[in-house]
Amino acid sequence: MKIAVAVRDGFTRIAGHAGKAADWLVFDWEPGRALDEPGRVHLEKAQLFHYLGDDAGAHPLDGVALVVAGSAGDGFRRHMAKRGAEVVLTGEEDPRAAVDKLLAGEELDGVRFDPLRLVCSVRDLFSRH
Repeated sequence: MKIAVAVRDGFTRIAGHAGKAADWLVFDWEPGRALDEPGRVHLEKAQLFHYLGDDAGAHPLDGVALVVAGSAGDGFRRHMAKRGAEVVLTGEEDPRAAVDKLLAGEELDGVRFDPLRLVCSVRDLFSRH
């Protein structure tokens, strides 16, 4: 199972706004195996989900089953669901700690208030997503 985590600050902290996240860590996990070091993915502006249309075709994060981020709007959630991925939000800062908790079945830290989520929610009302 592939798990993508939106990150910032040199791939060290979980990013807030998933739709505009350019940097991602992608963990490839199989039950019974230790979690390997994640791959790093950098998206160009045209590949950011905030700008990407549903008919965009192949994407570097295709095949991911789970997406972890600090915040995400309803449009991002719908867009990822169409690509077969579930979105999990967290207030956790450390990407590896968040993935370790998820795989252990532990609850993630709560989501912090993000004023951009409100803006994105209004935008999503009129969005093509």
